[in-house]
Amino acid sequence: MAETAVTISRENQGQRGRYVAQVADSEAEAELTWQARGDDVRVADHTFTPPELRGRGIAKELVQALIADAREEGFRIVPACSYVAQAFRDHPEWSELKAAN
Repeated sequence: MAETAVTISRENQGQRGRYVAQVADSEAEAELTWQARGDDVRVADHTFTPPELRGRGIAKELVQALIADAREEGFRIVPACSYVAQAFRDHPEWSELKAAN
């Protein structure tokens, strides 16, 4: 079975934003939303994947995009969303990117 092409983009809207996953074979979008807390912390507050896109690892790709940006841009993450919190538990190597609640 061929992999489905997923494109991740980031939308910044001042003190908040989101990562959006668009899938080549669907009009639906998955998203991970965040809010800024100061200059160096982002609170990851919600992750959503529509039912028709679930099971493809798309939410995982959204979190990986957030982690990559945190490493590149120097911010830390409060994993307020249960999905992101679980991803941090699954990846102890990300611990330096986790901010206190």
